[in-house]
Amino acid sequence: MNKEEVQSELLNKLNFSPDDINKLTLFHEELLKFNKKYNLISKSTEAHIWDRHILDSAQIVKYLSFEDDKSLSDMGSGAGLPGIILGIFNNNPKFHVKLYEKSNVKTKFLKQLCEKLNINVQIYENDYRSHLIDSFYIVSRAFKKLGEHIRISREIIKVNHKLIILKGKNAEEEIKQLNNIFNYSYTLEKSITSPDSKIVIFDIKK
Repeated sequence: MNKEEVQSELLNKLNFSPDDINKLTLFHEELLKFNKKYNLISKSTEAHIWDRHILDSAQIVKYLSFEDDKSLSDMGSGAGLPGIILGIFNNNPKFHVKLYEKSNVKTKFLKQLCEKLNINVQIYENDYRSHLIDSFYIVSRAFKKLGEHIRISREIIKVNHKLIILKGKNAEEEIKQLNNIFNYSYTLEKSITSPDSKIVIFDIKK
């Protein structure tokens, strides 16, 4: 899918605004600049940022409700995927988007980017375990295996929450290996960017 096709998908299928597209274009430009010096994303995917990274992250909006006084936490945000993309989409000042990233290099990029984009996103440095996380939505992309995701979310997130994870072709195999002592239910959704990829949505009960 080329840039124009991705932008059409964002506008017509996912309800991003023209202003959001402008901000995503700036995100794309800044990511390429920063990636020349620091390895935020694989060099092999630089030509496919719009579909492999932006659209892949953006599709999560279908499973979110941007309600007042709720929040979203992106675990291991890296280059802001998916957190920055979701922060661009969010237009509710009472819905909070939080990014957790322990790399100083990556948090520097995220801070500079948020200033340029002028979006309402909070960035938390250091290991996620050093913070109190109480979001209703926990999202991640290329962070941990599913079992580790659930264990971490149950240990450090003290409220009922939804865990939304972008996974590759091994998603169903990882689900089969989960420990049944965890109190959860899940749905498995198809990714719009790859027939092999999945979006796994867990309802975690405390």
